[in-house]
Amino acid sequence: MLEQEVVHRRKWLSHEEFLDLLGAANLIPGPNSTEMAIHIGLRRAGWKGVIVAGACFIIPAFLIVFACAWFYVRFARLPEIQGVLYGVKPVVLAIVFQALWRLTRTALKTPLAIGTAILALTASLLGLHELIVLLIVGIAAPVLRGMAARWLRRPTNSVLAILPPLLPVGLIGSTTAAVSSPVGLAPLFMFFLKVGAVLYGSGYVLLAFLRGDLVQRWDWLTESQLLDAIAIGQVTPGPLFTTATFIGYVLAGPAGACVATCGMFLPAFFFVAVSAPLIPRLRQSPVAGAFLDGVNAASLSLMAAVTLQLLGGAFVDVTTVFLGLGSVVVLLANRLNPIWLILIAGAIGLILH
Repeated sequence: MLEQEVVHRRKWLSHEEFLDLLGAANLIPGPNSTEMAIHIGLRRAGWKGVIVAGACFIIPAFLIVFACAWFYVRFARLPEIQGVLYGVKPVVLAIVFQALWRLTRTALKTPLAIGTAILALTASLLGLHELIVLLIVGIAAPVLRGMAARWLRRPTNSVLAILPPLLPVGLIGSTTAAVSSPVGLAPLFMFFLKVGAVLYGSGYVLLAFLRGDLVQRWDWLTESQLLDAIAIGQVTPGPLFTTATFIGYVLAGPAGACVATCGMFLPAFFFVAVSAPLIPRLRQSPVAGAFLDGVNAASLSLMAAVTLQLLGGAFVDVTTVFLGLGSVVVLLANRLNPIWLILIAGAIGLILH
């Protein structure tokens, strides 16, 4: 949509300039679509354009999700709403799976990328914190690339042969016990600021961070509430990261929604401002490029791990299994807008309940 508007319709940028900005957005943490809008604002109108473009991209989605969160908190316990959510949750996981499938086919094209993804998936399933997984794999990727270049010269060795010695690193720290904490505005802001500052890859990778901290470690949300939040983020316009608005409202009311949204999106403004002149040079560095490739592979692994862990909360009977698997088939077979599947599944859940 951005390309259609700014390249073809308004002719603000050339196609080559648009691709350069897209590459820049992919190289920094945070919500790529929002960062793309901010980059375009910077290119068109300088620092004022940064504020205008970013705010206009975020605020409409914030207001819509804010209204959905108010409705959810007020009416979610009604049987009719429970029925809708019963049908929607397996479809949400199907949508995540489709995104994972598409991104994996693009990002994991080499044995080294596959190996780093397996390393990250193993560490994540063993309970290592998401930030540590990203850091370990990001650091390991340049090392592995250099070792692979030497080992592949020997016909008896393979890239995968160098992975087992590194696997114990993923076991350090293992699982972290869930600790119930009071939900204050400051902790809420800091959590989403952290996520917005380190999250790489698809917006669906957000699932891993939300489940790891808010569900498992701090016990602020249930897995059911997490799936509801992702569903709302999926069916509403705007970036999926406005899931933060929904969660903030559920945990701390209107103030929580505002605080969580600010925390999630502030890093995007910072990274665009800082990285705009530097990123083309960064990608040209072999070490930095390998680090970014490793982080991207680890992001996909986090996404896969949390999808597996959430299956039990969404696939609760034969009907939900049918809805989930059927949605996967439909999504992979054609380019049907996922919102239609969510609406159909919600209607089925409402009828059955």
